[in-house]
Amino acid sequence: MIKFTTHELEMEKSLKQRIEFICEFCHVTPTITNGSIKRINNTNLNYIEPHKIVVNNTTFLAFNYSTDVYIGNLNKKIKLVELEGYIKNMA
Repeated sequence: MIKFTTHELEMEKSLKQRIEFICEFCHVTPTITNGSIKRINNTNLNYIEPHKIVVNNTTFLAFNYSTDVYIGNLNKKIKLVELEGYIKNMA
């Protein structure tokens, strides 16, 4: 039987501050959920679950120390500096 170990990752402080500042500027309130590392016990396999930011029913995914934000899933990404324009165009 495969067993998993999950460890929560805390969002990098500067990343969280940037996202909160962008959302405040756009007059929206984000819901931020920390990501995690899921390890398959007795192997060297790990899965890094990204941090989730929900704004107006749209989920954005972010990783620590990255300048990209993913929209909905890992297929579509934008730069963090483009997030303000994207949120404003959602309305």
